[in-house]
Parts: sequence; C-alpha cells; structure tokens
Amino acid sequence: MASTVDVKLDFPRYTERLGAASIHAVQRIYELDSGKSKGFLSSHQTIKKFDYDEISNILHEMAIVVPVKEEKLKLLEGVLSGIPNECLVIIVSNSPRGPVDRFAMEAETVRQLDRFMDKRIAIIHQRDPALGELFKKIGYTSILDSSGSVRNGKAEGMVIGLLLAKMYDKDYVGFIDSDNYVPGAVNEYVKIFAAGFGMASTPYTNVRVSWVFKPKVRNNSLQFSKWGRVSEITNRNLNALLAGITGFETEVIKTGNSGEHALSMPLAECLHFSSGYSVEPYEIVDIFEKFGGLIPTNFTRMGEKGVEIFQIETRNPHFHEDKGKSHLNHMLEASLGIIAASKICPDDLRESIQAQMAQISDSAGSGKNTDWRKRYPLIEPVCSVPMAEFAKGVREKAETFFRHGGLK
Repeated sequence: MASTVDVKLDFPRYTERLGAASIHAVQRIYELDSGKSKGFLSSHQTIKKFDYDEISNILHEMAIVVPVKEEKLKLLEGVLSGIPNECLVIIVSNSPRGPVDRFAMEAETVRQLDRFMDKRIAIIHQRDPALGELFKKIGYTSILDSSGSVRNGKAEGMVIGLLLAKMYDKDYVGFIDSDNYVPGAVNEYVKIFAAGFGMASTPYTNVRVSWVFKPKVRNNSLQFSKWGRVSEITNRNLNALLAGITGFETEVIKTGNSGEHALSMPLAECLHFSSGYSVEPYEIVDIFEKFGGLIPTNFTRMGEKGVEIFQIETRNPHFHEDKGKSHLNHMLEASLGIIAASKICPDDLRESIQAQMAQISDSAGSGKNTDWRKRYPLIEPVCSVPMAEFAKGVREKAETFFRHGGLK
C-alpha cells in the first residue's frame, strides 16, 4: 500500500568529528510533502524519506518552547498556528508587566486562540516571583540574579521551558523564536527537528536549522541574503575553533546563531547554558568541551554512545523582526565572548576575537581583560533539578502559569 511521505531530505554528505562529537554538514530538504510513495526510494542511498506517521510519532514526544519578549501579538499568533498540533507548546515570556502588562495581553491572546486551536499550551512568565523562590529552595541558583529573581535573558527563559518540557516527560525539546513572520516556516522547522531525531544513531542529538535565505528590504525591494552579519562572523569563529583543535580548516558549522534548534532530552539535561544571547553558539562549544576529548569530563557514558549535531537547510526563507543594529551587536558580542572564554579556545583565536571585538561599536569597555564568564554566566545542567519538587512548586505557587488543552 502506498504511504504518505511527509519529508524527503539527503543524508549528510560529510561529517567532521571531534572526539565523541559528530558535526554533520548541512543537509537539504528536497520535498516538504512528496505525496504517495510506492517504494521510489528503495534503491536510493543518498535520500532519506519520512512517512507522515514517523514524523507524527516523534512530534507527540516533543515540546516546542517559544521565548517571548515584547513581540507583536500577531507574530506570536502566527508562530503558534504553525506548530503542529501533536506538539506540546511552552511559551516563556519576559515581557514587561507595567506600565502596560504585556504578559497579560499575551496570556489573553493564547486563551482566545485556545478556543479554536485545541493545542496543548502552557505559558509562564520567567520573572514570576514563585520561580525565583522555588529555584532558591531547590538550590538551582545559577539561573538567579543578585536579587534572587530569575535573570533577564533569553537563555534563562529557554531553561525554564526545558524544565517544563521535562516536567511533562517529553523526549525532545525544540526552540523557536517568536518574531517569525511566516507560520509555514515554523511548521517546516518543527518537521526538520523530527527528521533530524529520526536520522540520529544516538540518543544524544542536537538538530539545528540552517536558513536557506534571510531576506531584507533594500531600496524598496527584497534582497535574499544567505547570511546575516552576526551568523557569518559567529560561524567563521566556531569553525576557526574547530580548525584550531583539529589542525584542518573547515566550514562545516553553519548554524552558530540558530534560534531554531532542538535537543534530545538526554543531551539537553546535561548541558550547561550560557546566559542571554550567547546560548545558541555555546551549545556547540559546550558539546566540544564535554565530548571532544580535550578536557576531563563527567559524561563518559555519553561519550561512548556519541553526540550528533545535525544541520538541516530550510526551503522557506526566514523573515523575522528587524530589531536594529544595537541588538545585533549585543548578539555578536555574546557569541564571540563565549568562544573566547572557552577552555578549549586556542590563544591565537582568542587574540583574534579580541581584535574583532574592538570593531563592535557597542562594545566600548569590552577590552582585552574582559571576564566573559561574568558577563555571560553559565546556567547549571537541569539534571540537578529535583523534578517532582519543581513540578509541585510551579503548579501550586506560580501565579503566571496557565495551561490550555487539557494540560494538568
């Protein structure tokens, strides 16, 4: 009987390896929906197909975390509409509570959508006082600021979302930014996550989206750029980090700043997360540090099974909110700073990064002696969090924790 093929993509064309970590080259999507198949791929050794049921089964075990901070409500609505219904959706907001309560507006938008979408959605504010008190009580203080509240920052919101995904016993967690203008692209991202996990040969897997284009408006027309400035510089320096260790130049890393990425729960729960906008490139650095065989690690069991990083290119271009040069400079500073702060960063690359920092206009004062680990502190792995106590505290104490679609 013919089966519906949902995603068709190529196998990795080559792979770079560092210790137990495998970094696969970018893979291409050939068809997002190739219809009915009668064994067309039986003799093809370069193409992988996933039937609808295969993708759906993985999506049922996946949570999608959407960090939000002052996004347009229409954008949030569009992102939610693009996430497949099988997934648990977790919204973690850091929007202002005053003078206008933006979080209340987001929560109301979700409540209204729930009447029509029938999605399982949880929403929480990352600065909810109950969260700060709960993290302090259970000793998970690396996520807190000096006042005892959860720090402002994207990574902090992602970690809260990861903990909620773990609370609901999900096997996979994906992250999608809330500033995306194209719901169809969001739908593609989630299917890409599922395809990556379906191709993995290890339970320790990171799937990262590579955007085919990032269009911008120039001279009243769309220009389909391949790379943004931040992505280009971050990727170049991550590849330099890998090349400085292996001795062979490479361009394999194309997804250093990919906000759209996913982690298998066994990998996610043992990673450190770097604060703020340094979170995405640091995931790669942390995998290199833990599993590259360069410095001592407590994760030998994972090293035996190996860690895979998949990079899969979209068919949809990535249209997102333009937040200005200052925002991009902060992202770039964070990305370069955490590479320079790594214990495995070669001295010559660290000096090169310091020179690059001098060219970033918003980095006045970020000189040669900057302690990047103080500026972007590490959040401890969530495997240390007692989940039963965390779940009880969130459900009973967090006033901003709202659930829809039958979630308990």
